[in-house]
Amino acid sequence: MVRLSEAEWKVMNVLWEEAPQTITRLTRCFQETTGWTKHTIMTFLKRMEDKGAVYYEAGERAKLYYPKIERREAALLETEEFLERVFDGRMGLMLNTMVEQKALSGTEIAELYEILKRAEEAQQSAEETSDVSGEEGERR
Repeated sequence: MVRLSEAEWKVMNVLWEEAPQTITRLTRCFQETTGWTKHTIMTFLKRMEDKGAVYYEAGERAKLYYPKIERREAALLETEEFLERVFDGRMGLMLNTMVEQKALSGTEIAELYEILKRAEEAQQSAEETSDVSGEEGERR
């Protein structure tokens, strides 16, 4: 899996939203907000290419850069590392901290309820499937 720096996340977010991108277009995109120059963008892209996060194809006038990894894959790795580093891998501790700090809105709490409900249903379904498989194995 690919680990991305904060700056690389910014570049990847642009590529995930609209690929391909040229160095010139990326430079224009970040010039005002970050002050990054063409050479800075080139450095990021080379480093990200070496990591396996992006690839390019030769265009008519410039290289066309594409994401090589999916946003979901990168987000999952980042989330797992954050959870392990900050909360010793304990999801409950993280959620409790957010609730205590009132960091969750009513909408977010409702979303969490739905996510947990789906997870519980999936867990129960997996257990039922496992139980049925075990019973069939015992009958044979």
